Amino acid sequence: MWFKPRKQNKVDPKDQIAMDLLPRHIAIIMDGNGRWALKRALPRSMGHRAGVEALRKVVKTCSELGIEVLTVYAFSTENWRRPKDEVGVLMTLLTEYLRKELNELHQNNVVIRAIGGLNDLPMEAQRELEHAKERTRNNSGLILNLALNYGGRSEIIDAVRKLSNDVLTGKQKIEEIDEVRFSEALFTSGLPDPDLLIRTSGEMRLSNFLLWQLAYTEIVVIDELWPDFGRKTLLEAIKMYQKRDRRFGGIHTN
Repeated sequence: MWFKPRKQNKVDPKDQIAMDLLPRHIAIIMDGNGRWALKRALPRSMGHRAGVEALRKVVKTCSELGIEVLTVYAFSTENWRRPKDEVGVLMTLLTEYLRKELNELHQNNVVIRAIGGLNDLPMEAQRELEHAKERTRNNSGLILNLALNYGGRSEIIDAVRKLSNDVLTGKQKIEEIDEVRFSEALFTSGLPDPDLLIRTSGEMRLSNFLLWQLAYTEIVVIDELWPDFGRKTLLEAIKMYQKRDRRFGGIHTN
């Protein structure tokens, strides 16, 4: 008589992370859509569409874990230099994502926010974004922060202009400007700085992303291209983060 071997229960990677040591804020540079498509002899647009599905998985996982903020680099100020057709695809995907996912995001208590030069986005994208922000603004779960037409240098210049104007109009004394006040003038005002930055595709650069906010952020670079990124890899990155010794410029005395 033959007996079937008892199936071993697979260990959920979630069980291997410390739930009391989760990063409050995760930032992701979603890189590699084009290379993913090229490896499969597909148009770049298919890589971007596959990237949207990867984002969906990551948002779901972050929401399940109870992460406070997820900031994703969706479109940089430099991305306007790409071919017009590709830019059009990216903007179309943005509006499609907001339309198709909004109900589920809202039901899962997700808050939609956005940072960057939003007024330069196509009007259709602006309308969908405003609708999503308004519908989810009273939610209390994960904040999904979309960096759109965003550049770290332009954000810093914008903050300098705001503070300079406040000084000129008497709203602010120059000696009162400190790191806290400067942070309040940034697009990310009210959000904690990222604890963990993940960059996919193996590239070792910040690409003008959250330059001020990433001062003491732990960085994890993943070789996977963004469309291949998902729940398992995200949890592995969090495990790596939890092994880091975060001293913020100081030393441990024990």
